[in-house]
Amino acid sequence: MTADQAIEAWLVWLTHERRASPRTIEAYGRIGRGYIAFLQAYRGGPLTLTDLGGVRAADVRAHLAERRSGEQGLQARSISQTLSAIRAFHRFLDRRLNTPAPQIALVRGPRLKATLPRPINEDQALGLLAEPEADPDLDAWEAARDHAVLSLLYGCGLRISEALSLTAADAPIGSSLRMLGKGSKTRIIPVLPSVSDAVEAYRQASPWPSVGNDPLFRAKRGGPLTPRHVQAMVQKLRARLGLPASTTPHALRHSFATHLLGGGADLRSIQDLLGHASLSTTQKYTAVDSAGLLAAYAKAHPRA
Repeated sequence: MTADQAIEAWLVWLTHERRASPRTIEAYGRIGRGYIAFLQAYRGGPLTLTDLGGVRAADVRAHLAERRSGEQGLQARSISQTLSAIRAFHRFLDRRLNTPAPQIALVRGPRLKATLPRPINEDQALGLLAEPEADPDLDAWEAARDHAVLSLLYGCGLRISEALSLTAADAPIGSSLRMLGKGSKTRIIPVLPSVSDAVEAYRQASPWPSVGNDPLFRAKRGGPLTPRHVQAMVQKLRARLGLPASTTPHALRHSFATHLLGGGADLRSIQDLLGHASLSTTQKYTAVDSAGLLAAYAKAHPRA
């Protein structure tokens, strides 16, 4: 087996056995093929499966150094993701193709600064949801669509990809929504009446008939709505409302979790609603909530 064939075997395994998302397959495929291309150029010729078992820590470090250099060099977080994908590939070679590469364990990724979610407050979130209806450049159905998408992000804590994956068969949305998220994990999310009403108002106003597996949310010319449209829409709305640059579609998901925590919801419930595999990921929101509490204390206490 050649190194190129090993990459393709890994991607097939990820697709059919691990059932990884299409975006994960695309990202891992790009990283894996780039890694093999570098090794072949670095070592001066095609590689076999046996050659991959002899990969040295210095080879991987050289690849990461190349990815970091130049005007288009990757930042520390992207380098860390690249190394994570390379390690996953070599784990596959070890466990499925009996080709371990012991020196991979010697490679350390860059130190990453711990970052906290950056939510917006409740008034800002509600203002953002209402703003599309005040946009004179949008048709009424487009304003209803943007309001519905934002309502799903904030009211249900959905990722952009999850909201845009909804099909006509998912509507009308009732009191709960079954969502397939990262890692093919299914979760049940309660839906507020205001959110289901927003989606239904869009459906009634939309000029594009949708049935079965047709996308629920449509672009102006009838094609599927894209994440880029939602990102650009939020960018325009935050400029009109004077909100910080950290106000992104994903910030609405952060706000969903932070506001639930502030309202008394427990971490385990928030973990289930967000679809986090690890509670440690959800625990970041406790730091955000504590920071907000300290800020309020400092602002309000007469001796602060």
